[in-house]
Amino acid sequence: MKLTKKSHACVRLEKDGQTLVLDPGGFSEADAAVGADAILVTHEHPDHFNEERLRAGLEANPAAEIWTLRSVAEKIAAAFPGRVHTVGHGDTFTAAGFDVQVHGELHAVIHPDIPRITNVGYLIDGGRVFHPGDALTVPEQPVETLMLPVMAPWNKISEVIDYGREFKPQRAYDIHDALLTDLARPIYDNQIGALGGAEHLRLAPGASADV
Repeated sequence: MKLTKKSHACVRLEKDGQTLVLDPGGFSEADAAVGADAILVTHEHPDHFNEERLRAGLEANPAAEIWTLRSVAEKIAAAFPGRVHTVGHGDTFTAAGFDVQVHGELHAVIHPDIPRITNVGYLIDGGRVFHPGDALTVPEQPVETLMLPVMAPWNKISEVIDYGREFKPQRAYDIHDALLTDLARPIYDNQIGALGGAEHLRLAPGASADV
């Protein structure tokens, strides 16, 4: 499986000639979803869900479809009739040849005064890759590659480190990093790498790795 990092929280997975895109939001490239056979969206925040990005992907491939939770599906189902599927915690499905399990229900707490929204994570191909969206959800099975949200209004580095320790993946690649400046990256790289309990890796936007 080929993993390509796009800007912020967007990831592309390619296998057997098909492409799965996760969270092509407003912080990702305008063509982040172009070329996708299937698109997964974790929640409604604009850095993860952007209708223009989705429209570009679905117009480029008339056979492409979207899987997402109800709060997002309600916003876009009318624009893409028959191509939007609603999923929730515990669901399993196949999208573009990838086996997908849905884990989690709520976004992490940003502040007690801000109501929590729904959020789901996607476990791909029985644990090959896990993308949690904006939560620190831990599936009850081993995971090889964790997409690790390193910097967000809802987390701090100690939580990121402890998440990696609890998760115990074989490797963790940074996502949710558009707010992290190059000046601060060595701090995160050093601390997560030394304390996170897994091989800590980073891909520049557009770079790829086999997982």
